Amino acid sequence: MHFKRIGVAAIVLPLLYLYIMFLDKNWFFFLIAVISVVAILEFYSMYKVHGLIKYIGIISCITIITTMSFSREEIISVIVVSVMVIMVIRLLFKKTPLYSLQDISAPILGIIYIPCFISFQIQLREISPVWIIFLYTTVWSADSLAYYIGKSFGKAKLYREMSPNKTIAGAWGSVLGGILGALLIKYTLLVPLSIYNTIIAGIIIGTITIIGDLVESMFKRDAGVKDSGIIVPGHGGILDKLDGALFAGPVLYWILRQIS
Repeated sequence: MHFKRIGVAAIVLPLLYLYIMFLDKNWFFFLIAVISVVAILEFYSMYKVHGLIKYIGIISCITIITTMSFSREEIISVIVVSVMVIMVIRLLFKKTPLYSLQDISAPILGIIYIPCFISFQIQLREISPVWIIFLYTTVWSADSLAYYIGKSFGKAKLYREMSPNKTIAGAWGSVLGGILGALLIKYTLLVPLSIYNTIIAGIIIGTITIIGDLVESMFKRDAGVKDSGIIVPGHGGILDKLDGALFAGPVLYWILRQIS
């Protein structure tokens, strides 16, 4: 399993680097749109969202990403219309009030949790594509060190009810990995951050990565699944690889706004 994880990473990561750094921003928008659709399909599969509401959720996902790319001032209206449509469909196509909140909560949360969170990466890409590399290198470095340090040294559990395998040592590993990943990109791609701000960003992203991971673990345990999907060999689903970045992307964008 470990060799499969490393093999997939060795192939995918260089291709992603070239794709993000050297292709036009519209290609990045296309990538984010595809990833968002796959992720929301995984989320809806976890919570057994079917029928017309599922397809409205997918259309809403694409519309939110498109709006963030081309007409950002309309994003609140798009989200409100999406929520309204889901509510109206539940009202008209299932003629009982029982479980109505349960029926609409997962579809609505899906369009907030995935396209709304990930759309901040479009804004990061507009500042510079290097921030996307910074984000994912830091998140994946945090995730990797959390795994290996937690497995090697972890005994005390971090939050057993949400994720029984995560440990306090692994959480510290995530913070350390965040710092190392941030410093790596600073010195290899000459990211315009001071050492102090780079370390602070690494600490914050390393911490947020653990939180994002725990949130997705909470959803998976609630839904009774081990992985969100199987699309990435040895890694689970797309949502399994995005969980930390979904939370870290907005936070990195807010950090950059504060220090710019």
